[in-house]
Amino acid sequence: MPETKKSSSRISAKKLSNLKVVVLCIAAATTFWILNALNKDDYTTVVDFPIELVYDRERYVSVAEEPENIQIEISGNGWDLLRKYFNFNSQSFLVEISNPSSRDYILTSDLKRGLSDFLGPTQVISILDDSIKYNINRIQTIKITPKLDSTSFSLYKNFKLLGTPEFEPPQLTFTGPSSLLDSLKKTFTVNLNENKINKDLSKEVKLNLPKDMASLVSIKEKTVTVKLDVVAFLEGNKRLRIKKINFPRSVTLENEEEPLMMDYLVDERSSDQLKELEFEGVVDYYKRNKEDSTITVEVKPLPSFLDQVRVTPPKLKLRYGN
Repeated sequence: MPETKKSSSRISAKKLSNLKVVVLCIAAATTFWILNALNKDDYTTVVDFPIELVYDRERYVSVAEEPENIQIEISGNGWDLLRKYFNFNSQSFLVEISNPSSRDYILTSDLKRGLSDFLGPTQVISILDDSIKYNINRIQTIKITPKLDSTSFSLYKNFKLLGTPEFEPPQLTFTGPSSLLDSLKKTFTVNLNENKINKDLSKEVKLNLPKDMASLVSIKEKTVTVKLDVVAFLEGNKRLRIKKINFPRSVTLENEEEPLMMDYLVDERSSDQLKELEFEGVVDYYKRNKEDSTITVEVKPLPSFLDQVRVTPPKLKLRYGN
């Protein structure tokens, strides 16, 4: 019976044991080298070191993300630098700001001495950032007169607002960062969300802040009542009597016998006054258009309770000579 040959690729138990010994020796030597190297004191590196801004948070608030670290170049013991590089058990360096709204930065040169004491015995060689930027505002409380968003409502055909919208309360109280409050003075409006209004309206509206401000600004009042007074304008028309002014004897009007009509809207409260008025279509020769020999018709009288007054035809043609 032929002998079975053993595989030449199989590693013997003795060789495997020797290989483990070699690996352990290399690992031990590497560990010893690393430990020995980390015990030296002449290393230099750049790290992102954590910082924390310290200020009166009852009087001031940050309107932007605050910086959380600064880049510094340090030298010292290898173990110490390793811990600082990976932020092992590193406390944040406190940067105190007494009046943060007076400017939006602090020079890092002002921090070097304090940072060096904080990091001792590690030495601070330099701070790579020239300054620390921030955006901190004083917290204020102001009152803003509300305004109605003109796009948030519509009136029924031929209805108009009487005066300006009224609000109750007449002013709203806002608390937040000064810069955001300044912008709110110009942009805060109340949305009515009403269409085709045809009678006086009194509606309580919930107040909402823009999403980008909601976390920083608060409103004392949760709602405001909006009051609108409206009036209907009635459609009407009248025939006008033509009145000529400053016309020479040799100048007349073409088609003067044709009717001159006035269409209008009248405030329903003044419809009785309209009956008492006699309207004329006045054409003043001195106001003629010399290029096309026409005169624009002016309605007189023209009381304030009329709206959208329109004359047909709006202009009359002059005729010269007999």
